[in-house]
Amino acid sequence: MPGQVYHDLREQMDQYSVGFPSTESGVELKILEKLFSEEEAALYLDLSLMLETPETVATRSGREPGEVAAMLERMVDKGLIFRVKKGESAKYGAVPFVVGSFEFQLKGMDREFADLFEQYFTEAFGSQGIAQGAPMRTVPVNKAINHSWPVAPYEDIREIIKSKAEISVADCVCRVQQGLLNKACDSPLEVCFQFGSHAHFYVDKGMGRYVTQEEALGIIDKCEEAGLVSQPFVAQDAGGLCNCCGDCCGILRSIKMHPKPSEMVYTNYFAEVDADACSACGTCTDRCQMEAIVVGSDDVAEVDRDRCIGCGLCVTTCPSEALSLRQKPEAERRDPPATGKDYIMGLASARGTSLIPLSVVKGKQA
Repeated sequence: MPGQVYHDLREQMDQYSVGFPSTESGVELKILEKLFSEEEAALYLDLSLMLETPETVATRSGREPGEVAAMLERMVDKGLIFRVKKGESAKYGAVPFVVGSFEFQLKGMDREFADLFEQYFTEAFGSQGIAQGAPMRTVPVNKAINHSWPVAPYEDIREIIKSKAEISVADCVCRVQQGLLNKACDSPLEVCFQFGSHAHFYVDKGMGRYVTQEEALGIIDKCEEAGLVSQPFVAQDAGGLCNCCGDCCGILRSIKMHPKPSEMVYTNYFAEVDADACSACGTCTDRCQMEAIVVGSDDVAEVDRDRCIGCGLCVTTCPSEALSLRQKPEAERRDPPATGKDYIMGLASARGTSLIPLSVVKGKQA
């Protein structure tokens, strides 16, 4: 039986991001036991999402600074927490399960972990983990946007890339996980970008490599050709972005389960069909990752607005140019939060959770 510290750890991780729901089978506790030693789990409970020095953590937790520093480095190596280095100094912070420690298992993931995560995804995480919305937003394919409209830079994938001075690229962790289960599709693998401190972290840990803006834009071209959905993290100043498929991506697989995927993501666009121009070729139905398009009985493609996430992939490959991308009415548009911190705080408020470590909250209540 998992020790109490793992139950406490699950409860703490459930406070962050999209949460870490419990299951009847307890598979989520098996995941935590595989990732964390009891000592590491206990130290995680003394961390917060804020970046702190080992000395600060040691003072709060009553441990020796040297012991804490060494343990934090081990936890970084295992992909359990985040680190930012400046010169000889380093600061550390807790991370959610998604986006966080799951993604950080990129290089160390094995078949056992892949199986455990798939079981967890099926039992709870896939349906409950995005109950308040996905942690990534949809950006339309650049060629699908009508640039006579005012397009915010954070809604233009190329402008996002061009605005970043430090970029790394890594393999898609979802495709790696599905590959271990022999379920991966044949989409390109090295398609996930990190920016700034996130880029440095991925390169430092050997999970990614630095790329220039030009190389990154070339990868984006290949992703569009392969029919992948560009998904930056939910922030105008995103720390990274992924290019995702509906077969492997945990986020797209999750929102695909929802009857109205368009409500689960930040997206300000939808696809529209010109019935007179449609040839009913079915290209768009194959291209759509959300199964939002069907060819109706009158041999005209039909878009389900509730399922369309406005990625524009159908628009760029329509041979008769019958599809176009439209902006949602102003009342339906949503601007993403300015920063990742704003998103995390807003999501915690919506979920009714606290970003303050529960040990601190419970200590004050005692």
